[in-house]
Amino acid sequence: MEIFDYDNVLLLPRKCRVESRSECDAGVELGGRRFRLPVVPANMKTVVDESICLWLAQNGYFYVMHRFDLDNVAFVERMHKAGVFASISLGVKQPDYDTVDRLLAKGLSPEYVTIDIAHGHADSVKNMIGYLKEKLPKSFVIAGNVATPEAVIDLENWGADATKVGVGPGKVCITKLKTGFGTGGWQLSALKWCARVATKPIIADGGIRSHGDIAKSIRFGASMVMIGSLFAGHEESPGKTVEVEGQLFKEYYGSASDFNKGEYKHVEGKRILEPVKGKLADTLVEMEQDVQSSISYAGGRKLMDIRKVNYVILGGDNAGEHLLM
Repeated sequence: MEIFDYDNVLLLPRKCRVESRSECDAGVELGGRRFRLPVVPANMKTVVDESICLWLAQNGYFYVMHRFDLDNVAFVERMHKAGVFASISLGVKQPDYDTVDRLLAKGLSPEYVTIDIAHGHADSVKNMIGYLKEKLPKSFVIAGNVATPEAVIDLENWGADATKVGVGPGKVCITKLKTGFGTGGWQLSALKWCARVATKPIIADGGIRSHGDIAKSIRFGASMVMIGSLFAGHEESPGKTVEVEGQLFKEYYGSASDFNKGEYKHVEGKRILEPVKGKLADTLVEMEQDVQSSISYAGGRKLMDIRKVNYVILGGDNAGEHLLM
């Protein structure tokens, strides 16, 4: 098995077939809706809030609202009242089951539900998927996070409509340091490994450090890419603004950090400061243009044409050209 990460891989260009990169379609379909980009901001308290989610939905982007200190039922009501889709996160504890019951009692069905726990290959996730499929059968269920083909197969068989792959590769995640487990340092090959067995969409979650990593994720099997640090630190971001030696930063911390939990118990995340980087809308435009450029380098016109390219691995035991045979 090849072991590599984003920094170790480069995709190989094919003959360009468009006059302009702007001809390339960076859009993707997920759960019966089409979105402008195959990216979604991480469902974290310092990355998204309700106003950002509303803006994303209104402007053709996918979102997943976080699940912390939030009334999911009221959130779904407000999003539907605004005429946009509702995409929420749930855990696997009793209050999460109570939320499903409250949604059902009010006749509310969020279009997307993400079961969001650190180790998603678990009986608790199996039970929650089953409950959602019984009570809210119209909801598109994303489940995770997982790291192995076995887990992807199980989650799909349990009824998940998409799986989220990535355990600990994020910038503010310290799972590998605290537990010795995870995909930190080899997230891209873990994605490739999992995608080989997947029959439903995969969302690659974590480890994205540059826009080119989006194209690499698509090449190795992702349909959507969840990104934290690149979306944190914008003017609109909900993290606290901090000034250090005259420069403005935004707080960014992991969902499993003590900053998010409010207590130091089973901590697998940390807090960092991200330089304030302007408006989110500008980043999304630049991201779309860069993905369009990636498609043009792939010799394609649409996003999934990126999957047709060869690649090279730089350095290490797996170094060399890898051809599509």
